[in-house]
Amino acid sequence: MNKVIITVVGKDTVGIIAKVCTYLAENHINILDISQTIVSEFFNMMMVVDASKATKDLSEVITDLDAIGEGIGVVIKCQREEIFDKMHRI
Repeated sequence: MNKVIITVVGKDTVGIIAKVCTYLAENHINILDISQTIVSEFFNMMMVVDASKATKDLSEVITDLDAIGEGIGVVIKCQREEIFDKMHRI
C-alpha cells in the first residue's frame, strides 16, 4: 500500500470536501481515513489515502492539489506517510 497524508486548512467555504474528494476519486486514490473540523470559521481536514492505484505519480497529485487549494482559498499539503511519521516523531 502507498499511504499518503493529505491536509487541508483554510477559511471554510462550500465545496471544499467535494472538490478534494472528487479529484481523488477521478484519479483512483482511495480514502482510508478522514477527519474534518470547523473551528471559528476555519476548516481543517486530514486524510490518509492509498495512492497505490493512482493514475498519476505523487508529484503530479501534489501539483494538482496545490492548484485546487489555490482555486478554493485553502492550503492543501500532501506527503508520503513515512515522511509524515518521521517529521512528527517525538
